[in-house]
Amino acid sequence: MTEPRTLILVLGVLVVLGIATGVAYLLRRRPDTGLNPALVETFWLRIRAWWLLLAMVAATFLIHRVVTIILFGLISFWALREFITLTPTRPGDHRALFWVFFVVTPVQFVLVGLGWYSWFSAFIPIYTFLLIPARIALADDPKRFLERTAKIQAGLLICVYCFSYAPALLSLPIENPSNGAVSLRERLLFFFVLIVQLGDLFQYAWSQLPWKHVVAPTISPTRTLEGLLGGVLSTALVGTALYWATPFPYWLAGLASGLVALMGFAGGLTMSAIKRDRGVQDYGTLLEGHSGVLDRIDSLCFAAPVFFHLSYAWLTG
Repeated sequence: MTEPRTLILVLGVLVVLGIATGVAYLLRRRPDTGLNPALVETFWLRIRAWWLLLAMVAATFLIHRVVTIILFGLISFWALREFITLTPTRPGDHRALFWVFFVVTPVQFVLVGLGWYSWFSAFIPIYTFLLIPARIALADDPKRFLERTAKIQAGLLICVYCFSYAPALLSLPIENPSNGAVSLRERLLFFFVLIVQLGDLFQYAWSQLPWKHVVAPTISPTRTLEGLLGGVLSTALVGTALYWATPFPYWLAGLASGLVALMGFAGGLTMSAIKRDRGVQDYGTLLEGHSGVLDRIDSLCFAAPVFFHLSYAWLTG
């Protein structure tokens, strides 16, 4: 945490969050401002969730990276649990699920912690995706076999494989590893999570315009074309301004930030479609204001592998 740019980034975010918290607190105490109380309450609950998530990432500067990866692994485990509970399972799935939860998920994060890119990038989409249908078939229960298999694979892909690329930023190959390189990796993880959260915030803000063109009204009546375009452009501008916190030139930092916001939008919309398909409002009830863990990290899950591979290609190219 002694590296100046890291301190500036973290302290700057804390100051902005502190100001936003103060504003939200005053708005809640003064209901006569003319603002929609529901919007004020949503803003307040979002700020509380951002404090929790960004504080967790900021802790990477204070504790060993192994602890950070374990923490991400536990969040991934809980998110997968929420995903799987959406659809009832059959007895023939239980042994496969045991392997998924207690073997595959930990091994994926161990491989990420070791920095074995060729292994953690292929372990789930190749080896595990072949294991799951074979193990379920051994249970001799063909009823809705394809649906059951696809559900488990989709949950594993989104909640474990994609999400694991966020802590994988801590093992990016950087020439001449040193304390400075370690700081850069940690700062890049913090930058990524910050940009994802800002993308969600800007999309939410732009979607409050009086004129709206809802992208998919049946799936998510709050996600608008204005929110998407305004959110991507606003996030790209902020990312460009914060390029000094990354190993990228300003144009690539802006491009990566806009792409992260776009993938975050895709993640939120996709996970909303799954909830509508299963007839539920939220994935769980762990985080107040955002219900389940998966409701809070859906944007991260979709954006993490894209941001990681873009970073990997730039650093190794």
